[in-house]
Amino acid sequence: MRILGIESSCDETAAAVVSHDGCIHSDVVRSQVSLHAPYGGVVPELASRDHIRGILPVVSEALSRAHLKLSEIDGIAVTCRPGLMGALLVGVQTAKGLAWGANKPFVGVDHLVGHLLASFLFEKDHAPDTQATFPYVALLASGGHTSLYRVDGPFPEQMRELGGTRDDAVGEAFDKVAKLLGLGYPGGPIIDQLAAQGNPEAVDVPRPMYGGKSLEMSFSGIKTFVASHVATAGRPANERQLADLCASFQAAVIKTLVKKTLLAARAETIDTVVLGGGVAANRGLRRSFQQACEKYGLKLVVPAPKRCTDNGAMIGYAGALELARGTRHDFDLGVSTHTQLLRSTRRGGGKRPNRPR
Repeated sequence: MRILGIESSCDETAAAVVSHDGCIHSDVVRSQVSLHAPYGGVVPELASRDHIRGILPVVSEALSRAHLKLSEIDGIAVTCRPGLMGALLVGVQTAKGLAWGANKPFVGVDHLVGHLLASFLFEKDHAPDTQATFPYVALLASGGHTSLYRVDGPFPEQMRELGGTRDDAVGEAFDKVAKLLGLGYPGGPIIDQLAAQGNPEAVDVPRPMYGGKSLEMSFSGIKTFVASHVATAGRPANERQLADLCASFQAAVIKTLVKKTLLAARAETIDTVVLGGGVAANRGLRRSFQQACEKYGLKLVVPAPKRCTDNGAMIGYAGALELARGTRHDFDLGVSTHTQLLRSTRRGGGKRPNRPR
């Protein structure tokens, strides 16, 4: 079974042809980074318009690289949630048109499910060195999401959120700190590069919600600390100070993510940890997880960096599994800004201490 996967939930227009075993026949990604860079973040209206310009050429190239015609594929999968409403609509409406015109079945896929299954993808004739087995605990960390999941199988009803951020996603924190420091967009790769040259103990960056056994996290406070630090001391005066601040910020974030993930694995008595989402491409994060998992005897599975960021292959694979079990969606399929996965994290809804008036 060969499936055309289409992804347009945020700022990448992507399409891929994937088999139901995870083999990638083609994978095309059209990035919008240069479009949004002047604004320091994604502008939804610009993203939607650029998806309209790029989606058909991207789909055409994906089919061409797979040496297939649209009539030769077995189905179409498309991201229908969560994401930017306008961006999602471009992908879903395109998929509907292609499916109707070619008389192919199509299925909508939850973007988070795609990330949680990305570790099963492999290039043709290049099987992965390490592959995940169910069940596993997954950390999904990106610009829009930061959550921990127990994954018992490849379908949404077999995935359960264990904890996550109460406020900012970790990727958002990276981008906003980079903007505060005048580093450009996207901030994650730039901070990661600078952090490798700095001292992670140079600045005492706080780690909110770090203590205890809770699996909930908070990253807005770390971002606010950097903002206050810059407001008080000014931007770093030289490359050394800049590298030290980036290293200290990144270390605080990574320590939180590693600790919470290991707590989740221990609580669920699961010995396999999987990373997903764009932040999982961070070299410092991957290195720290490798060291921690080796120390505690856990198996770590991390997709290749290009499979961590948004792509059509992960959507095609998740869709192929759904189509194989008989799932079909009608042409009235809508889009949503919310995931279908059950959520446990209290987004700021916990009890607050009484304060004197």
